[in-house]
Amino acid sequence: MSSKILNNFLNENIAELKERGLYNEIDPVIGANGPEINIDGKSLVNLSSNNYLGLATDDRLKAVAKDAVDSHGVGAGAVRTINGTLDLHLNLEKKLAEFKGTEAAISFQSGFNCNMAAISAVMDKNDAILSDELNHASIIDGCRLSKAKIIRVNHSDMEDLRQKAKEATESGNYNKVMIITDGVFSMDGDIAKLPEIVEIAEEFDLITYVDDAHGSGVLGKGAGTVKHFGLQDKVDFQMGTLSKAIGVIGGYVAGKANLIDWLKVRSRPFLFSTAVSPADAVASTRAIELLMESTELNEKLWENANYLKAGLKELGFDIGNSETPITPCVIGDENDTQKFSRRLYEEGVYAKSIVFPTVPRGTGRVRNMPTAAHTKEMLDNALKVYEKVGKEMGII
Repeated sequence: MSSKILNNFLNENIAELKERGLYNEIDPVIGANGPEINIDGKSLVNLSSNNYLGLATDDRLKAVAKDAVDSHGVGAGAVRTINGTLDLHLNLEKKLAEFKGTEAAISFQSGFNCNMAAISAVMDKNDAILSDELNHASIIDGCRLSKAKIIRVNHSDMEDLRQKAKEATESGNYNKVMIITDGVFSMDGDIAKLPEIVEIAEEFDLITYVDDAHGSGVLGKGAGTVKHFGLQDKVDFQMGTLSKAIGVIGGYVAGKANLIDWLKVRSRPFLFSTAVSPADAVASTRAIELLMESTELNEKLWENANYLKAGLKELGFDIGNSETPITPCVIGDENDTQKFSRRLYEEGVYAKSIVFPTVPRGTGRVRNMPTAAHTKEMLDNALKVYEKVGKEMGII
């Protein structure tokens, strides 16, 4: 490395992160990311995947993906606006709009890209964004990129939202004001108060934006948080990912036809980055079709989630106030959290530690993500390990 200043900066800060329990170790998985995984030759019950419905390893998706490689190749070959829009992308977007109950949809390369693209395509320095304080990092970065005034709202605090919406709209300082929220908050598993948010939005003429990355496939019998509350015609932006419950990769925004038209000509990742592969597009489409045809996987997800939650709570773990399959076990201290996660690993359970900056300091936790693919035997084995390690460390 040519720069001594850079080298010193990196070494000093990496050492500090390790000392404070904030350094994230990456654990490569050998083979597929299913309900059980192999890391370094060790078989583990996997409770850290976002593969809610087990579709990442579903044979039906694998079959259509293989066919798409044969018929369309391994890559789209260009950005969407030149000649990278394949018939498979259009099929996906049509199915997404049907799935979300909107006029149209646009697909992106990832959920993170969606928030970077869509927010900045509509909001600018003359606007304001009311953003829940626990919104995902991609929302925060998308808001920053727009250069709009960011007004932080206390988490799910409707009185605070109403007051700040009133101040922003009556100030005369902004052309447009948006309220943006996660549908399901990824670290605690609670659900946004969308009916009340929509009511406030209608009162003050706010643009509404819901990031439903952890709600799609989970709530509303699979169709998401907005559908869960029956608000498809009340929310302007329904953003989602294809990499969690859908099991593939990519993201999308669903909404009115004129909104989608605008995003196609003004959202930068759509304009300047190659489209998702044919295999990804067709596998995502098939996954959505499966969710529209049957609620079986969704029901199994909730059955397993409720079973694990009840078991952890009975053991005495602090699982917060989750309303969804996301099940945190809050440990608190960052170093204790890292140790707890390591001991789970040693005993055969993979539940990744999550610490600052992903969650506030002093609220370290392991986040459990039960899926439709887990068996009761797997979950029982996990609970036995939690009991052993929890008692060993004095957590329960």
